[in-house]
Amino acid sequence: MAVPWLQLIDAALGVANFALNRKAAAASDERSPTQLEAGGRGDVALGLDARLAGIVAAALKESQDRDTRRLNVERERVTAERQRAERALQVDLHRQAGDREIGRLRLLAGVAATTWVGTLVWSALVLGVGIGIGSRVSLGFGWLFLIGAIAASFIAQSRAAAAVDALANGDDSRRGAIRSGASGAFALWLTICGLVLAGLAALIA
Repeated sequence: MAVPWLQLIDAALGVANFALNRKAAAASDERSPTQLEAGGRGDVALGLDARLAGIVAAALKESQDRDTRRLNVERERVTAERQRAERALQVDLHRQAGDREIGRLRLLAGVAATTWVGTLVWSALVLGVGIGIGSRVSLGFGWLFLIGAIAASFIAQSRAAAAVDALANGDDSRRGAIRSGASGAFALWLTICGLVLAGLAALIA
């Protein structure tokens, strides 16, 4: 009877494969708790890293927001200081313009008053000699114009001074309005007319 060598070899190989499979399964069972523990530690580390990254990002964002707010405050402060400096310069320029206008009006009032006093003295001196009616009429109208020039000059001075005071007190609606107006123009022309009539009276006399 022949021995079935091939069947015996197949059976031996099957037993060997079965034993190797059992050994591999046992080794995997022994390694699985360690691997699970290592995996758990890895998950915890990943969670800690994510939380730390979130904390760092929040801190950076807060610092950036704080720096932005500080820069905005500094920018607003610089803008306010520049506006105050510009306004102070404008107020000073308008005040100087107002002072010049008031000085001009005072000069006109002085000229008108001096002319009126001079013609008054002159008329008192020549009345004894006698002057004609034309000279008297011209002199009278000249005095009227000179007195009107003095009054208009005083009115214009008060208006210019009020405009300067209002601008210095913060009333921006008066900015650019430091002018004597119609009173200043009347003071000039009334002074000129008074001088012309006074000279005409002297010529007629």
